[in-house]
Amino acid sequence: MNQIHIRGLRLDCHIGVPDEERASVQTLLVDLTIIPLTPFDALNDDITHTVDYDAVSRRLAVIAAEKPRKLIETLAVDLARTVLAEFPAAEALVEIRKFILPQTDHVGVSYRATR
Repeated sequence: MNQIHIRGLRLDCHIGVPDEERASVQTLLVDLTIIPLTPFDALNDDITHTVDYDAVSRRLAVIAAEKPRKLIETLAVDLARTVLAEFPAAEALVEIRKFILPQTDHVGVSYRATR
């Protein structure tokens, strides 16, 4: 299976259920796995035939920062839908890690969307 991975993408956003939590910017870590529409062996070494991971990373930063959200689940859906709507991807798996609970490394969610 052909996959493109972006690991540890730092996205700044206002997120959290309590108003006071959303008041400050938080940095989340996002892992993204994209299954492109075009198989790697058909790309002909041409970036226009694949998913530009730099463009994806920049676009997801804009999506994360554009509005406050209460739930990281909502952000995961927004990010995955953006990848499918704006890039030549057949599937997107978004995993988000949030560093908010004491005595934990992180909390996280995973969301998979297909075209």
